[in-house]
Amino acid sequence: MDNMLDLIKQRRSIRQYKKQIPGDSEIEKILEAARWAPSGLNNQPWRFLVIKDKEKKDKLANFTKYGEIITDTPGVIIICMDIADSYNRDKDLMSIGACIQNICLQAHSMGLGTCWLGEILNRKEDVHKYLNLDKDLELMAVVALGFSNENITKGCRKSLRQLLIK
Repeated sequence: MDNMLDLIKQRRSIRQYKKQIPGDSEIEKILEAARWAPSGLNNQPWRFLVIKDKEKKDKLANFTKYGEIITDTPGVIIICMDIADSYNRDKDLMSIGACIQNICLQAHSMGLGTCWLGEILNRKEDVHKYLNLDKDLELMAVVALGFSNENITKGCRKSLRQLLIK
């Protein structure tokens, strides 16, 4: 891909994955991109948990109506906010969004697919308990990660004119 805009336009949410598990070095490279997201005061409030274990993923899938995506993918990245490192919740939430976007774009640039799952936040206390997360960690998202097993469709967006405030 020649430029960033092409990469951004070509990325899609992937919901069906091949069984092939991304290697540790590939996952590390994706998390490296994630940690370089901007954050207020450079507080870097994100924390990551990678889950590849099928049984653990299958149990995690029970906490969302989109559980099939979690059971289908070879791995997930759990993104949490470290409350102890938070200085402004609104800014930290935006930073974590940028962090997740970096995950999705880096994975796409490497030929991997992702799906940012937010609906699971409806049961974040249950997920927190299931994963036995530290009390200072708050679930922000689950990102499915793997090699795509679906035909990628062309994306559509509103025109820029529709989005500009006059």
